[in-house]
Amino acid sequence: MAERKGDKDKPCEIEGCSAVSERSVSAKKVADSGLEISKRSGKAHLCKDHYKEFKKKTKKDRELQRLGW
Repeated sequence: MAERKGDKDKPCEIEGCSAVSERSVSAKKVADSGLEISKRSGKAHLCKDHYKEFKKKTKKDRELQRLGW
């Protein structure tokens, strides 16, 4: 997988986490999933562990979206 420019320089934006970010996703979607982030607009930078947690919490929603619901 290609490394995204700039994502590795920023810390994870989940409150209480200081790990280096691996991915960035919509801050609104992260907040809607129940994870506590420091900002509510734009992109939220997540570390590997929190990105995995985000994917688990949004699995059902993503499946329904693929099915057209």
